[in-house]
Amino acid sequence: MLKVALVGCGRISKRHAELLGNDQIAGAALVAVCDIVEERAAATAEQFNVPGFVDMHRMMREVEIDIVVVLTESGHHAQHVKELAPYGKHIVVEKPMALTLDDADDMIRACERARIKLFVVKQNRFNVPVMKLREALERGRFGKLVMGTVRVRWCRPQAYYDQDPWRGTWAMDGGVLTNQASHHVDLLEWMMGEVDSVVAMSRTALVNIEAEDTAVVILHFRNGALGCIEATTAVRPKDLEGSLSVLGEKGSVEIGGFAVNEMKVWNFVEPDPEDAEVMERYSVNPPNVYGFGHQEYYGHVVDCIINNKHHMVDGLEGRKSLELINAIYESIETGREVKMHFRPKYSKLGAN
Repeated sequence: MLKVALVGCGRISKRHAELLGNDQIAGAALVAVCDIVEERAAATAEQFNVPGFVDMHRMMREVEIDIVVVLTESGHHAQHVKELAPYGKHIVVEKPMALTLDDADDMIRACERARIKLFVVKQNRFNVPVMKLREALERGRFGKLVMGTVRVRWCRPQAYYDQDPWRGTWAMDGGVLTNQASHHVDLLEWMMGEVDSVVAMSRTALVNIEAEDTAVVILHFRNGALGCIEATTAVRPKDLEGSLSVLGEKGSVEIGGFAVNEMKVWNFVEPDPEDAEVMERYSVNPPNVYGFGHQEYYGHVVDCIINNKHHMVDGLEGRKSLELINAIYESIETGREVKMHFRPKYSKLGAN
C-alpha cells in the first residue's frame, strides 16, 4: 500500500482527498495532509482521520510517505516540488506543473537528481471517450488530420476569484488558458501532434482580475492541420461545455459534456464492428467538471511506481502544454504569430 500525503488543502484537494482517504484507489491510501492555513489542514485531517500539518518539511520528516501530492497555488508548484524532491519520495503535481518554462525545467532536474518520478495531473487523458479517440488516432482511422478544436465554456463569477487573492493573478495563477483550459490544451496537442505556431487574442470580459477570462487561439500543427482553442469563464449563469473535436479525411469525432466525457459524434468512412456501440457505451456525462479521470489517473500512478512503468504525463510531457500556453500568451502580448520552441520575452505568466 503506497502512502500518500497532500500539500495544499484548497478547492482541488477535496477531489484528491476523497479518493485517497475513502479507499477508492487500489494500492494507495492517504496518510497525512498539510496546509499553511491551519484551519484548512485541521478540517481535512479530521475528515479523513490523518495527521495534519502546517509545515510540509515537518510532515515529510515525521510521517512515512511514498508519494507527496502538490496541490498548492500554481505559482508555488515549482518551489514546493524543488523543496520536496530531496526527500526522495515520488511527486504528483496538479496542473499546470509551473507557470514558467525555467521553473518547469528546474522541477524536472530536481526530480532527476533525486531519482524520483514526477507526475503531472492530466486526468482527462483517462476519460474513457478520450482514450477511445486516442486509440482511433493511433490506428490511423482518421487518415490525414484536418482540424482539431477545443471549447471551454465555463462559468467563474467574481465570487470565485475573490475566494483567494492569488486567483487570476499573473504571478500565481494566470487566466482561463492556464487554469481551466490547460487540460483541454493538453488534450488537443496530444491528439493533433506538435504545434508549429500560434496566433491568439484575449480579453478580460466580465470579472476584475489581472489575467484573461476569455481567449481564442488559432494553431498550425506540424502535420499541416489547423486548430482552434476557444476558452472562457465568462459563460453565465452556469457551465456550458468542455469539448474536443478531431476532424480528418476519413472520420470525425466530437467529445462534449462539460468535462470532455460525453461522446457526441463518432463517424468514420470505414466502419468498424464496434462503432455501433461506441455512442451507447461512452455517452456519459460526469457529475462535476473534474470528471471521472482522477481515479484512473491515480491507478496509473500506482501501477507506474509499483511496476516501474513509464508514466503517461511525466515532467517533459507536462512541459509541452506549458510551452504552448506560454507561446499563446506571447502572441497575445505581441499581436504576432509565435513559432514554437522559443524562449518567452513578453508573456506575463509567472511574472511578479
